[in-house]
Amino acid sequence: MNTSEILIAAVALIAAAVNGGLGYGFSSITVPVALLFYAGRVLNPALVLLELFINALALAANRKSLPAVWPRMPPLLFGAVPGVVIGSLALARVDPGLLKLATFAVLLPLIVVQSAGVRRPIRRERIAAVPAGVAMGALYGATTISGPPLALIFNNQGLTKDEFRAALSIFRLTESVCTLAAYLALGIFTAPAVRFAGALAPSVLIGVPLGYLALRRLAPEPFRRLCMATDALLVGFGLARTLIDRQLVSAPLAWGGLIALAVVEAAILGWRTPIVEATR
Repeated sequence: MNTSEILIAAVALIAAAVNGGLGYGFSSITVPVALLFYAGRVLNPALVLLELFINALALAANRKSLPAVWPRMPPLLFGAVPGVVIGSLALARVDPGLLKLATFAVLLPLIVVQSAGVRRPIRRERIAAVPAGVAMGALYGATTISGPPLALIFNNQGLTKDEFRAALSIFRLTESVCTLAAYLALGIFTAPAVRFAGALAPSVLIGVPLGYLALRRLAPEPFRRLCMATDALLVGFGLARTLIDRQLVSAPLAWGGLIALAVVEAAILGWRTPIVEATR
């Protein structure tokens, strides 16, 4: 493995641990770093293969909560299918650099909102579910990322931890399967993508169970905010690099924005409860 592959494997290990603890986060943490070295057309198919395994495992682990959340899932899933097709077509036809810039620009505000713990329940959930499913499916098909906005929706609706993880696993497994089918139909899967997935597989196999065990000792909500704050910095770094590479802003302005983001995230974490739960 070369230096870039070792770095991405290390990031994937951390991302898999976060995913094991929270139920999402593998792609949203891995993608900002991996996009610095690989085009989305190589990266996305590899991550979809890995997430099929991750999401199937999560669904099995949270199967007891499936009856409680299933009634609210069909509208979201109905919207996700055409959304995945739209996103997959964008991946196949849109300029990779532009798609990378759009990915970072869309992700950053969503992740900052997540790290701040903002919750605003959706009153007409079933009406909003179909367009939300289309949007998240399109985002996943184009970037393999849908965890932050999906988590924002389910957090807003006041699901318990187990219900939250069950709902996430249903949606993300469905979109993974649909995206796999779309990528195969469009000829996006290539030998380099399969090899890349194999290189990251050990990180997933080790990280997911580690994250699941870690969540038992850490307070889930502060841990989630810490993970999202870290994710925001990764996305901010990727956005800054992309803006500089495309000569859209000067380097001092881009890196100054990243420093400002770090200050904001530090302030958000400082207002929140400790990471480790107090013993009783």
